[in-house]
Amino acid sequence: MTTPATAMGGTPTGGEEEPGWTGSTRRLGDRIFSGTAIGSGILILVTLAAVAAFLLYEGFPALTADGADLPGGEGFISFVGPLLFGTVLAAVIALVVALPLSVGIALFISHYAPRRVAAALGYLVDLLAAVPSVVYGLWGIYFLAPQLVPAYRWLEENLGFIPLFAGPTSATGRTMLTAGLVLAVMILPIMTAVNREVFLQTPRLQEEASLALGATRWEMIRMTVLPFGRSGIVSGSMLGLGRALGETLAVAMVLSPADVISTNLIGSVNSNTIAANIALDFPESSGLAVNALIASGLVLFALTFLVNYAARAIVNRRRDFSGANA
Repeated sequence: MTTPATAMGGTPTGGEEEPGWTGSTRRLGDRIFSGTAIGSGILILVTLAAVAAFLLYEGFPALTADGADLPGGEGFISFVGPLLFGTVLAAVIALVVALPLSVGIALFISHYAPRRVAAALGYLVDLLAAVPSVVYGLWGIYFLAPQLVPAYRWLEENLGFIPLFAGPTSATGRTMLTAGLVLAVMILPIMTAVNREVFLQTPRLQEEASLALGATRWEMIRMTVLPFGRSGIVSGSMLGLGRALGETLAVAMVLSPADVISTNLIGSVNSNTIAANIALDFPESSGLAVNALIASGLVLFALTFLVNYAARAIVNRRRDFSGANA
């Protein structure tokens, strides 16, 4: 039924439209935004598919070639195995070191430090993410590695019965443990930033209720903040792990690599990583050796995809604790 408002060009509800903003303009803006969002999502999928297709196409000759023709002369599995082991080992060391530090720093910034100190620390942590990887590599090889040699000798003398610290200790300090520590510093900012934002989203009423019931500040954090931010901690950890898996230049500068599988973290013979091996060998490679390097890149691509998929599955299982449902 036509009302006087609609007959005179008004809105059906009797309200007045804003000048210069008609319904058709609003619908056009919605369509443009929706199309842009959908197109961006499709573009990401197409880009990932194109990268995977390129790696598979260029690496396929190495996957099907005779093992004697590949670097090392023992087949692709023997070629990529030590590299994959070194990649995972360095990333795990970085994650083990950076995870508790990132949680502690994030808790200090969000719940302990005064507001001005927290803001300054937050800016400082964010600035660490902007430092180029070559700077971390130079710092690791010229400062950190020599400083760690006495500690490595102590580990060999007192914990040498553990295969991780069996020695002999590297005289230069360019070991897998040093590379892992450098990676830990590199992934610390992104993990801390994610944890900090998640902890700040903890419902204030839950924190105040816990304190009102007599809980100490640590008990309040343990019972409310950490359970609430568990999915965020996992997400930040997987983001950091993903960067550690793909880091190239810093590892290539710090590590003293060899084509072996070694669990000795303080020795001079260390497993190389996939990314560092590609960066070091690609300029001098040709023919089937290039295909082998690209195929190893395909392995790293698949590993990173599996890590992110596992992280997404874990986060989805813990979505009841996310800020969106608070």
